[in-house]
Amino acid sequence: MSLLRPLLLASALAFALSAAAEVREFPSEEGTVRVTTVAEGLEHPWGLAFLPDGRMLVTERPGRLRMVSFDGTVSRPITGVPRVQARGQGGLLDVALHPRFAENGLVYLSFSEPGSGGAGTSVARGRLDGDTLRDVQVIFRQAPKVDTGFHYGSRLVFDREGKLFFSTGDRGMQDTAQDLSRGQGKLFRLNDDGTPAPGLPFAGRSDVHPGVYSYGHRNIQGMALHPSTGRVWTHEHGPRGGDEINVPRPGLNYGWPVISFGKNYTGTTIGEGITAKAGMEQPIHQWTPSIGASGLAFYASDRFKPWQGNAFVGALALTHLERLVLDGERVTDTEVLLDDWNQRIRDVRQGPDGALYVLTDSRDGQVARVELLPR
Repeated sequence: MSLLRPLLLASALAFALSAAAEVREFPSEEGTVRVTTVAEGLEHPWGLAFLPDGRMLVTERPGRLRMVSFDGTVSRPITGVPRVQARGQGGLLDVALHPRFAENGLVYLSFSEPGSGGAGTSVARGRLDGDTLRDVQVIFRQAPKVDTGFHYGSRLVFDREGKLFFSTGDRGMQDTAQDLSRGQGKLFRLNDDGTPAPGLPFAGRSDVHPGVYSYGHRNIQGMALHPSTGRVWTHEHGPRGGDEINVPRPGLNYGWPVISFGKNYTGTTIGEGITAKAGMEQPIHQWTPSIGASGLAFYASDRFKPWQGNAFVGALALTHLERLVLDGERVTDTEVLLDDWNQRIRDVRQGPDGALYVLTDSRDGQVARVELLPR
């Protein structure tokens, strides 16, 4: 029965989506790529998580959490979601399920939480009960809160040990990414209740923000577990150039804003204009000009064999989906997909049917299904 259920789920999902509203096809190196609209009418959808039965939880940045069914029906907003500060780039951001969701029903949300001093990126969790989140608690807060509308991050990923990785942006205050006492520009590793995970590199130091795993990050908006190694990979926005992919290690400094392949939006150099410095890590891949990277997924299904082992990244600024060919922790080739679709892609996930699913970032955003057709 355990082997049959995923097959039935994938078949049901594929059947239900076959009547979707819009289908477009695009050429690629490995064959024709088909994009099917699954659901639309979502206001700036930001994060997506698949429930065990194949339905999707989708966040909308203004502060709503929706359920999207097999047939593309979008639910009324789920009640119990914490209040967000939907200002600038802030709002309701990512969503993730507890590894034992089938037992405990816990859903995790990252969001811009208003409070004294402005807002900060926080993590809340609650138990999904029908169309309601119950027993909602804020379990982790980026400190201090600041009064800007930029660079909140953030992604949520559970690792194989059941620990939660959580990313934050620098909030437009560049130097905070190098300040270990502040919660901006960091990657955190937490227990499932929001407390710092054991064995962190700065554990016991009173001058370090609780939970810090790595630092020197500008604005991480893509994070995923590598299917073979189980390591967390991240990507983050650069300014004008210098979007980058990292495989963060505990305690290491990823350089922002001391080193960068980009420039300020005004065209001026960042700091001393250097791209490398002793004690600071180099990315495994960088994009100049910036693509506006958002969302990251590794393809680990047998369904589309030419994509096996590849990574997929959404592009907000350049409005495409990018396929990365990997050799270990090296990017050996890239391919631009869906280039003529002209959609800002905010998130990318592999679905239970082996297809990719993307969220488009607009006032009339959509969930779309991406497939590689046989030659």
